[in-house]
Amino acid sequence: MQDVQQIRNVVILGHGNSGKSTLAEALLFTAGSLKRVGKVDDGTSSMDFEPEEIKRQISISAAFNHLSWKKNDIYLIDTPGDDNFFNETRFAAQVADSAILTVGAVLGVRAQTEKFVDLIERNNLPCLICVTKMDRERANFQKTVDGIKEAFHLNPVIVSLPIGAEDQFQGVVDLVANTAWFFVEGGKVKAGEIPSDMAAEVTALRDNLMEYVAETDDELIEKFLEEGMLTDEELTAGLKAAVRAAKIAPVCACSGLNNRGLSVILDAMVNLLPSPDQRPARVGTHPKSGATLERLGTADAPFSALVFKTMADPFAGRLTIFRVFSGTLKGDTFYNATKTTSERFGQLYIMAGKEQKPVEQAVPGMVVAVAKLKETTTGDTLCEEAKPIVYQALQPLPTVIAYAVSAKKGDEEKLFSSITRLLDEDLTLKLIREQQTHETLISGVGQVHLEVVGEKIKRKFGVEMELRTPRVPYRETLKGKVTVQGKHKKQSGGRGQFGDCTIEMEPLARGEYFQFVDKIIGGVVPQQYRPAVEKGILEAMEKGVIAGYPFVDLKVSLIDGSYHNVDSSEMAFKIAGSLAFKKGVLQAQPILLEPIMELEVRVHKDFVGDVMGDLNSRRGRVLGMDSSDKYEIINAHIPQAEVLLYALDLTSMTGGRGTFTVKFSHYEEVPAQIAEKIVADYKVEE
Repeated sequence: MQDVQQIRNVVILGHGNSGKSTLAEALLFTAGSLKRVGKVDDGTSSMDFEPEEIKRQISISAAFNHLSWKKNDIYLIDTPGDDNFFNETRFAAQVADSAILTVGAVLGVRAQTEKFVDLIERNNLPCLICVTKMDRERANFQKTVDGIKEAFHLNPVIVSLPIGAEDQFQGVVDLVANTAWFFVEGGKVKAGEIPSDMAAEVTALRDNLMEYVAETDDELIEKFLEEGMLTDEELTAGLKAAVRAAKIAPVCACSGLNNRGLSVILDAMVNLLPSPDQRPARVGTHPKSGATLERLGTADAPFSALVFKTMADPFAGRLTIFRVFSGTLKGDTFYNATKTTSERFGQLYIMAGKEQKPVEQAVPGMVVAVAKLKETTTGDTLCEEAKPIVYQALQPLPTVIAYAVSAKKGDEEKLFSSITRLLDEDLTLKLIREQQTHETLISGVGQVHLEVVGEKIKRKFGVEMELRTPRVPYRETLKGKVTVQGKHKKQSGGRGQFGDCTIEMEPLARGEYFQFVDKIIGGVVPQQYRPAVEKGILEAMEKGVIAGYPFVDLKVSLIDGSYHNVDSSEMAFKIAGSLAFKKGVLQAQPILLEPIMELEVRVHKDFVGDVMGDLNSRRGRVLGMDSSDKYEIINAHIPQAEVLLYALDLTSMTGGRGTFTVKFSHYEEVPAQIAEKIVADYKVEE
């Protein structure tokens, strides 16, 4: 059995193009898990293996691999940096024990870096910061570290100082051991003298490191203030404790692409980052009593795990991927406490890029997969039936963009069954039928997200998806009150048709839909024909009058009429009711209603003015504002027609530093000039 103390579970986080997958590749190669270093740019990376990832040169899904370094097993989770696939990153960060944050030495801290730092802080993850791309032109290590200090509260402190930069990046100084390491082939290093021109900087930074470490511990700060320094043993032990308590984030320099500085980072991962048993106990609840329960990350605790990803594998079928939090899993059965059912499974696997390697058992810290489970889905807790626990699962990110979807060449059934199969592995994808507009809507977290879904469906199932801007579900109603007659008379030999009704029409309050009142006195319209008048009006309301949208919030009173002993029928009165309704609408100030959405925009303070101005231009009404750290939260009411593609506009307006949620609120009258255009477009269409 693996010793839990020699396991590290590490998620790699960072904004797009900061070198995450390249770093993972280089770590795996340096540790001997890969025979050659793959590259993202030429599509050979072991972590980005889906055709859609290769085409776009970005990570779309969380990918998994593992390596061994100095008798320790490190389970790596490489995550997407693109906003469209941030949900994958959130779920991976929830199950990791620690994180590597990548920041490029050329571009430094980006607007999106903030999202990943938030994840680290929210999950209280011990963190190692890797300044990547040190061999690139214009690489600037100190400027990058200063940018991290200025922007975040991670408490970054340099432990590995680069010797040179750009094409002169030739080694690093380990400030803890006070040793210089120079790069040799294969990602390895050899010890050497600290360059004389760096001696003063190294001394100053080492003193700085001691001070940072001392400040995290009462005993150490007392000693440091008295003696002005710490012993090597105190510095090492104090740094380890501070990192594991997430009080300090050590900073290392590297180049993943040219495999420089990776062995130093692997040493830091093993020496500084915590094993599962050194992390706080995971907290869950008892599925029946709701009592709070804890599970320590030890092999002898009761078994528990959280499913955080489901994926379709071309060979193994549906793969369920979970992180073991406590205990040991072996055998062929576990209990799903979320679904309250036992599940049998076949082989246990650990993931190695796109491949799976069989294992006999799983202990805390391991990310493992099983195939073809019947009941288990993402977010479920697995455990022992005798000692059940449920961990709180993350809710997927809300969808922010929707399109009407159809098949390009008419195979709708195949398209919708293909999309349904993807819903299991992508929780941010939604498919709904809009009853009023008779459109099927596909929604996701961004334009690129839906484009990738389309590419996947075409590749896997051979059917093409066509997207159109969805129709807005307008409604029709009236503002005036009118009395109107509807008469249907037809005589063409034999039995004729005759129905005659007079109705009063007036508006109801919003949301009351329809009310029919029978005010007939005597037998001018026989009782058996009166419901037919109502039915005729209701059927006509479905199709609308002025623009083809459903009619709502209408009170109709049947007040008069006439009939014929032979020619009258239910059908005749149904037609009479429909005619009266259509005639009456045109005389009673018909208007269009539009859906108004409740919009919450969370935006960096720098962009508040732009966003507010934009909302006003979209006919939005700002209801109020709140503050949260560097963010302002703007609450507004806005017509649905104005926010169909808001996700794209907000991203370009804020450089990705704005997010929003939107939900239906109520219906309101469409302004006259806009209503005129909608009515005119309808007439052209007709």
